[in-house]
Amino acid sequence: MPDLKQTKILVAEDDPAMAEIVVHKLTTTGFSVRHASDGAKALEMFKAETPDIMLLDLMMPEMDGFQVLEAIRGDSDKKKAETPVIVLSNLWSNQDILKAKSLKADDYMVKAYFTTEEILNKINAILHLH
Repeated sequence: MPDLKQTKILVAEDDPAMAEIVVHKLTTTGFSVRHASDGAKALEMFKAETPDIMLLDLMMPEMDGFQVLEAIRGDSDKKKAETPVIVLSNLWSNQDILKAKSLKADDYMVKAYFTTEEILNKINAILHLH
């Protein structure tokens, strides 16, 4: 089994309560987790130390999640551009989901419909962890 402490996750979430819940679940599972509370800070942190996977809210101050995802996918560094990104948002319209998918989000999860355990399972599946 891989050492989860070596697996870096960046959580971009501006809602303090939601961020605390997700970060707590991931850190107690054993992952190395960093948190950004706005889109610009998330992109800055992403570029400084590319995570293994990113959880990205769409409605954030400074830069929204769509802008962050577009910047990541447009990065000239192939490793950065191909980093898995799970959109974790309360936006649930087909238009929002299709837009995120068109920007190559690896998955789209509506916060209200998923538990932290299901989020963890999705991360494990995308990163091929067991």
